[in-house]
Amino acid sequence: MRTKFRTLVVASAALAAAALAINTAKAEATKVDVPFSFTAAGKSLPAGEYTVERDHLGSFLKLQAKDSPLCILAVASPTATDGKKVSLKFDNLGNTHVLQSIQYGNLITPRMDRKTKNREDLSSKDGSGQ
Repeated sequence: MRTKFRTLVVASAALAAAALAINTAKAEATKVDVPFSFTAAGKSLPAGEYTVERDHLGSFLKLQAKDSPLCILAVASPTATDGKKVSLKFDNLGNTHVLQSIQYGNLITPRMDRKTKNREDLSSKDGSGQ
């Protein structure tokens, strides 16, 4: 009888932990239109609509093209900036654009490409981050 009770308690705890993990794994996302192709983390990405997602715990930002399986996942740090702004910052190298950083609210990635200097800013459509 003790074994059945112990198994029931362990199984209940495991189910509760799984439900909590699923609930905290929900991400917040917003759309950004990029009018040019670019490179990021050594990958070539096309112009088009992208989704910027922030994990619930606020540690990672993910950039994903609407019609592509390619995505960029980056560690983010909190900043003292506007909590609603979503933007992508690019460096311009002649005809090539290189993703420099991703900002989602008060989270921003560190500089992704330290070699470039000419920067462009691209924010979400309405500037609200939604």
